[in-house]
Amino acid sequence: MNGTILVADDDAAIRTVLSQALSRAGYDVRITSNASTLWRWVAEGEGDCVISDVVMPDENLFDLLPRMKKMRPDLPIIVMSAQNTFMTAIRASENGAYEYLPKPFDLVELTAIIERALQEGRRKPSSSDNAVAAKDESMPLVGRSPAMQEIYRVLARMMQSDLTVLINGESGTGKELVARALHEYGKRKKGPFVAINMAAIPRDLIESELFGHEKGAFTGAHSRATGRFEQAENGTLFLDEIGDMPMDAQTRLLRVLQQGEYTTVGGRTPIRTNVRIVTATNKELRSLINQGLFREDLYYRLNVVPLRIPPLRERIQDIPDLVGHFLKKVQEEGLEEKRLLPEAIETLSRYSWPGNVRELENLVRRLAALYPQDEITADVVSVELQSTEEGSTPDIGSTESNTDLTIAQAVELNMQKYFNSFGDSLPPPGLYHRLLSELEYPLLMATLTATRGNQIKAADVLGLNRNTLRKKIRDLGVSVFKG
Repeated sequence: MNGTILVADDDAAIRTVLSQALSRAGYDVRITSNASTLWRWVAEGEGDCVISDVVMPDENLFDLLPRMKKMRPDLPIIVMSAQNTFMTAIRASENGAYEYLPKPFDLVELTAIIERALQEGRRKPSSSDNAVAAKDESMPLVGRSPAMQEIYRVLARMMQSDLTVLINGESGTGKELVARALHEYGKRKKGPFVAINMAAIPRDLIESELFGHEKGAFTGAHSRATGRFEQAENGTLFLDEIGDMPMDAQTRLLRVLQQGEYTTVGGRTPIRTNVRIVTATNKELRSLINQGLFREDLYYRLNVVPLRIPPLRERIQDIPDLVGHFLKKVQEEGLEEKRLLPEAIETLSRYSWPGNVRELENLVRRLAALYPQDEITADVVSVELQSTEEGSTPDIGSTESNTDLTIAQAVELNMQKYFNSFGDSLPPPGLYHRLLSELEYPLLMATLTATRGNQIKAADVLGLNRNTLRKKIRDLGVSVFKG
């Protein structure tokens, strides 16, 4: 015999299928429908490998698993579950499971996992020694589709590792959520999580943002500034849209990955760093390498663990769970409880979702905020989706007249476009004051253009004293309309 496999599941059909399949593979198989029998077998030293469901009539496996691992730390335990959530995979990993398999699973894959576990002789070092305290079951990642199950399994394996992860996915798929999950459920959870979007930072400031700068390093550097690496010390640094990083900054990042140290802009003393790097992109990095826009050696350093986040159109079966998740969120934020009727969910499932999960969340928020009825119908959803497809939301850049558009609406629409341009990340800090300072110039330009350069009329529209307007025109370098 190749070994004895202990199988525990309260489903008779699954017990029968596993018994027959594993027996044909040459294993001695013992089956039970309850946790107490499984515990007795393990306590008596029986079995070379365990395959067990999570929910059983007498005890939850996650309550039993730590005791089994304490008594027999080298016994590989494979967890299978129909509760295919991110937290199930994480709890399996935290409690020392050898592998997690969502139901339904592939028998060929299961057999290969058993063979690998037995060949290793003992399980890899148990993460149960560093198991985190019980966490809120509110999930950072939502979905039960096969594509998401594979992501959960990879994340569970990576939680107790510092390996560099490269997340690839379209805008709106939730790349930063995945990066945060890696941090918040990993061994660096007590450290900071720092995110920076390469596409959102002026290219000539990226190195300063990442590594910090010394006083006088460049014009405007009036004092020493800490960079994101220093802010993320002992934690995780998430570099979003890594494909937009300039070549000079790529070279400096490569040195950090190779030598574990960096220097500030304008500095000379190397600084040791202890940071886990997680990166993300919605671009094809190999194409950028071929164009000479991305370093190949840096790519291999970053792509140690590749992780692809599927677009929503590839995981349509997750829409009901996602809708429920977002409705719960908006209710917690103060909006009234809503429910989407089954026909409305079906309507959502037929849409292509070019904006992915972010677009779905925005739609759910809009439905919850704008419609008073408790139950949202398919007709309401169809109207909203049609408006989205036709682009009927007022567009400030449009040449069409829209006299009903208020200033607040104009700002809101353009700010939404601004936030969307950052993908899964957020704008750099200081947005409030930056917005106010940058708003004056286009405001004065637009007003002077509308008044054909008449400063008296412009001052009246703006509600400013004429002398104040003249001073602002001079200080901001506004070109006065000549018509």
